[in-house]
Amino acid sequence: MADYESNIHEVNINQEMQTSFLDYAMSVIVSRALPDVRDGMKPVHRRILYAMSELGMTPDKPHKKSARIVGDVIGKYHPHGDSAVYETMVRMAQDFSYRYMLVDGHGNFGSVDGDSAAAMRYTEARMSKISTELVRDIKKDTIDYQDNYDGAEKEPVVLPARFPSLLVNGASGIAVGMATNIPPHQLGEVIDAVLALSKNPDLNVEELMHYIPGPDFPTAGLIMGRSGIRKAYQTGRGSITLRAKVHIAEQKNGKEEIIVSELPYQVNKARLVEKIAELVREKKIDGVTDLRDESDRDGMRVVIEVRKDANANVLLNNLYKLTTLQTTFGFNLLALVNGQPQVLNLKQCLSYYLQHQVEIIRRRTQFDLNKAQARAHILEGLRIALDYIDEIIALIRGSETTDIARQGLMDNYSLSHEQAQAILDMRLQRLTGLERDKIENEYNELIERIAELKAILADDEKVLEIIREELTEIKDRYNDDRKTAIHASENTIEDEDLIPQENVVISITHEGYIKRLPLTTYRSQRRGGRGIQGMGTNDGDFVEHLFTTNSHQTILFFTNKGKVYRLKGYEVPELKRTAKGIPIINLLQIEKSEEISTVIPIDEYSDDAYLLFATKNGITKRTPLSAYANIRKAGLFAINIREGDELYGVRLTDGQSDVILGTKKAMAIRFKEQDVRLMGRTATGVKGISLDTDDEVIGMDMVQDGQDVLTVTNKGFGKRTDVEEYKVQNRGGKGLKASSLTDRTGHLIALRVISDDYDLMVITEKGILIRIQVTEISTLSRYAQGVTLIRVDDDEEVSTVAPVSTEEEDMEESEKESSDEETVTEEDVAEADEKKPDATDEDE
Repeated sequence: MADYESNIHEVNINQEMQTSFLDYAMSVIVSRALPDVRDGMKPVHRRILYAMSELGMTPDKPHKKSARIVGDVIGKYHPHGDSAVYETMVRMAQDFSYRYMLVDGHGNFGSVDGDSAAAMRYTEARMSKISTELVRDIKKDTIDYQDNYDGAEKEPVVLPARFPSLLVNGASGIAVGMATNIPPHQLGEVIDAVLALSKNPDLNVEELMHYIPGPDFPTAGLIMGRSGIRKAYQTGRGSITLRAKVHIAEQKNGKEEIIVSELPYQVNKARLVEKIAELVREKKIDGVTDLRDESDRDGMRVVIEVRKDANANVLLNNLYKLTTLQTTFGFNLLALVNGQPQVLNLKQCLSYYLQHQVEIIRRRTQFDLNKAQARAHILEGLRIALDYIDEIIALIRGSETTDIARQGLMDNYSLSHEQAQAILDMRLQRLTGLERDKIENEYNELIERIAELKAILADDEKVLEIIREELTEIKDRYNDDRKTAIHASENTIEDEDLIPQENVVISITHEGYIKRLPLTTYRSQRRGGRGIQGMGTNDGDFVEHLFTTNSHQTILFFTNKGKVYRLKGYEVPELKRTAKGIPIINLLQIEKSEEISTVIPIDEYSDDAYLLFATKNGITKRTPLSAYANIRKAGLFAINIREGDELYGVRLTDGQSDVILGTKKAMAIRFKEQDVRLMGRTATGVKGISLDTDDEVIGMDMVQDGQDVLTVTNKGFGKRTDVEEYKVQNRGGKGLKASSLTDRTGHLIALRVISDDYDLMVITEKGILIRIQVTEISTLSRYAQGVTLIRVDDDEEVSTVAPVSTEEEDMEESEKESSDEETVTEEDVAEADEKKPDATDEDE
C-alpha cells in the first residue's frame, strides 16, 4: 500500500487541464497543422518528400508502390495513421489540388468530381521533377536535423526549398484556435518578386504586387476584383471572389447554351452539376432545358442549355448566386516563424524565404569549402610524398607495422595523421609522371576553388547573386503561363472606374500650383491677339507647364533635381478656369528646393519605350521607361545631376528617332537618338551640345518627318522652320543657328518640333494665355526673326509655350454637336464674331 501511495501526487484540476491542453495545442500547431514560412511545408509533407528522397524515388527512377512510401513515413518519421499520410500524398499528386505537383502519381489518384483515390496498394508514386528542387543540396549540411519520435532516426527540421513553396503551392490547415489558408501562386511571378526584393529590400507590398498581381489556382477560373487581394497581401487576411470561366454560345436552332470550362478552386464538379439539377427540379431557377457534363481528358466542359424564351445572362447571374460557380476564398497567411505562429503580409513571406536561402547558400558554401580544404590538405601530403618517394618507400619497408610507418611519416616529414594515412593508402600507379601531373593540377584547381568559396562567404552580394542565378534557373526550367485571370469586380467598383475618361489640360505654375481643366475650356484664337485669362496667379508667379492628357493616364513629374514622381490624371483636382490651383506639394512629396521641370503622360511601362533626358548644361541620357515602373510615393531618382546643373526636360521616345536640342542663344543641334547609349536609372549621361558662356538648353524634342521646328522668344516672336534645314550632326557639337536675335525679339525660351494638326498655347508670366493654330504661324528660314505671336508689355515676358493636339478635341466637339438638340442661329454667329479680338499680323 505504501508503494502505491508514493506514486500518487495531488494536483489542481484546473491547472492540470490548462497545462495539458496548452501542450496539446502547441503540438498540433507546431508539429501537424501549420506550414513553416521557410519551405512552405507542414511536417507530414516534409516527411513524405524526405522519405521518398531517402528511398531514391526520384523522377529518373521507376514508380514504387504508394504503400511502400507510406510505410516508410509512418515507420520512421510520422507517428500518426497511414490514411493521413496517404491522403496527403494523394493531394500532392493531384493537378487540381496543387499548382505544381510535388508527387508524380501512377494510377487512380482521384478526380475533380470528388472520386477517391485507389487504395495505396494499387497506386504507385515517385517525386516530381520540381519537388527535387525542395530537397536539393540537403546532403551538404544546408539544414538542421532533429530526432524522430522514438530517437532512432534523424529527420530534417526544414527543407532547403530552392523555390518559394509557401506561396507557389499554398497551404491550408486547422490547428487549435487558429487556421491557415494560403492560396497557390504562379511560380514565375513569385520568383520575380523575390528577385526584385533581393535587389531592393525597401519595396513595399503595393510595389511587390507589380510582380505578383494575385493568386493563380490550378483549376484556373476568374478572380473578381483586386481590392480583396490588396487587403490580403497588406494585412495577411482578406477574401476574394472566385468565378468559373463561362461563355454563352448560340446554337444553330437559335437557342443559347451556357458552357462552363473552368471551375473555382476546390469546387467539386459532380456536386455542382447535382446542385444545378436540384435547383431546376425545385424551380428555384427557370429556363434550363438540358444539363450535360461533357468533360473528358482534353478538358472540362459542362453544358447548360437555355430555353429559347429565357435570358441566358439572367440565368447565369442566378447560378452565380445559388451555386458554387461563384465562391469566396478566405486568405489567412498564417505560418510558423522561428517555431511561432505569425500572420504575415506578402513582403514578410518573401523576406523570410529570402533569409532562408541566404542561410542555405552560406551553409552549402561552407560545406564545399571544408571539403575542398580537406582534399587540398591530403594533396599537399601526396605532393610531399612524391618529392621524397624513395626515402618514404624505404621507411615503410623498414617498419614492422602500419602504425609505426604512419608515425614515422608524421615525425620525419611533419605530416598530419590524415596525410600520413593517405600516403600509406596510395597505390603504386600514382608514382607515374602522368599521375603526378594529375595531383598537381587537382591541387591548383582546389586552391582556386577555395579562394572563390571564401570570397562568396565574405560578400553578401555574391550570396544574393547566387540565389538570383539559381532562382532564375528554376524559373526557366519550370515556369508556365498564368491560369487564373483577374477581372474587375462587378460588385466592387474600383475608384478609377468611377472617373469618366476625358481629355484634360493640366497646368502648373512656377511657384508650384497645379490644377486640371477640361480641354474644351480653351477655344482657338487668331495670331497676334491679347489672349484670355487662363489661370489666376499670385504676383510674380506665372504658368510654367501646361499639357494635355487623359484623366486615366499616369503622369510622370520630373524635377530639376533629377527625381521623378507620379500621379493619375484624375488625382489632380479640377478647378475653375481662373483659379490659381492648389500647391503641388499637397499631391507630391517634393522637397522645397525642387521644381517641376517636365511632365510626361504615359499609358504603360513598355520595354520598347525610352526616356531621353537633357540638362541645362547640355548633358543627355537615355534609359528604358520600364526602369521607372516602381515609383514610390516619396519619388525616385531618375538621373544623377552634377553640381551646378539642373534637369531641363525629358521626352518619351521609341529609340529610333532623331533628337534636337535648342539653347537660349538660338543654337540648335540635331543628332541620332542612338548616339546616346542606354544607361541605368541613376547614371549621369553624356554631352549632347557644347554651350557658350551664359548659354543654357531651353528646348528638346524628337524630330518627325514632315514637321517643322517652332522657335519662340521671350518677347512673343515665333516662327516655323522646315526641319530639313537642321542637318543631322554628331552629338556634342555646337550646332546650327536657329534664329536671329535682337533686343526687340529677346532670347529664345522654347524650341519644339510641331505639325499642322496642333494648336499652340502661349502663356505670359502674368497668366495671359492665347491659343493659336499652328498653320497661322509663318514658315521662315533658320536665320529669320519670326512674327508676333502675342503682344506683351515692356515689363512682361512669355513664360511657357505648349502645343495642343486638335484631333481628339475635334472628335469630342463632333460628338457634342451630334448629340446637341439646340440649333445655332445667325444671331449666335454674329455675337461670336463680335467677341473675337482684333488681330494684326506683324511679319519680320
